[in-house]
Amino acid sequence: MSTERVSWEKYFMNIAREVATRSTCDRKNIGAVIVKDKTILSTGYNGSIKGLPHCDEVGHEMVDGHCVRTTHAEANAIAQAAKNGVSIDNAEIYVTASPCYNCFKLTANSGIKTIYYDEFYRDERILQHAKEAGIKLIHLE
Repeated sequence: MSTERVSWEKYFMNIAREVATRSTCDRKNIGAVIVKDKTILSTGYNGSIKGLPHCDEVGHEMVDGHCVRTTHAEANAIAQAAKNGVSIDNAEIYVTASPCYNCFKLTANSGIKTIYYDEFYRDERILQHAKEAGIKLIHLE
C-alpha cells in the first residue's frame, strides 16, 4: 500500500498545532516551531511567565482587548532557543496564527527569514514590513 507523505511545510505546521495544545491562555491557543535545514530547533506556545500562574488558573490581564499575562508562542520559541544557545539565524518559523506586530519585530530581528502561518491574525502592518525586510510570509492553507 502506497501512502503519500505530507510536505515538510504541512509536517512542521502539524507539529506547531500540537505544540499549541500546551497553551495556557484560553483566549487563543498558539504554537510555534522554529526550523532550520528541516531540523526543529525550538518550540513555544503562549503562556505566562515561567513559574507564575497561568490565565487558565487566575484569569486574564486585559489591556486594549488583549491578554498581556501571556508571552506569545513566537517569543517563547525564540527565548527557548536563546536560553539553550541555539542559533536561529536564517531559520524558518511555523506559527498557527500570523505574528502580532511585536512578535513580528522580534522574529525579524532574530534572523528568521521565513514565517509560515496557518491563519491571519489581525495586524496588517506585518505584510508591508515583511516585504521591506525581505522576510517571506507564507500562508499555509
